[in-house]
Amino acid sequence: MSVIVSRCVDGRKVLFKMIYSVKGTLTHTEPNLAVIECGGVGFACRTTATSMQGLIVGETFTFLTHMNVREDAIELFGFKTAHELNCFKMLLSVSGVGPKAALAILSELSPQSFALAVVGDDAKALSRAQGVGAKTAQLIILKLKDKLSKEQGIQASGTAVVKGSFAGSAASGGSQAMSALLVLGFSAGEAAGALSELPADMDTSEQIKQALKKLSPGR
Repeated sequence: MSVIVSRCVDGRKVLFKMIYSVKGTLTHTEPNLAVIECGGVGFACRTTATSMQGLIVGETFTFLTHMNVREDAIELFGFKTAHELNCFKMLLSVSGVGPKAALAILSELSPQSFALAVVGDDAKALSRAQGVGAKTAQLIILKLKDKLSKEQGIQASGTAVVKGSFAGSAASGGSQAMSALLVLGFSAGEAAGALSELPADMDTSEQIKQALKKLSPGR
């Protein structure tokens, strides 16, 4: 599936076709780069150390992709999971955070750990990524937590109250686990439903793990 997007280059409106995913044979790898041959075309996908794990040249696999269009370059980024792709897109939404920094962060932290760092104000965890300083880490937390709080405020009014110990917290947006699941790309309704049967006193990290099992069976 693809979407047509436009961009003005030197005063001209140029159309680009955004690639949703690529499936093919891995033909070449470099640090944070995988080349996938699909239909006789080799797609160079920049990626994270996490997504590079387990890749074997000659085997077939699928990358979910994001195309980044600049005036001087068009780059394709690929990820094994929708969670990692969503975190990458959220990082790019923060002014001053480019693809290189986003890949560095997601090479250092799993999507789950990234979500916990954002909702837990853990700038130190984010700044462990190469090239990401303390100020950038703090900016990421500020912008994404603010974005999440706004989204929760909008979605909570339209979300049905769920049964169980998380009903009140899901409706109010007060749960860190709820916020972390939103970072990973789930809707407020999906997150509330997955958390509804879990004990409210369960560790936040464990809450997220158990919720992900319900929301992403087989992953």
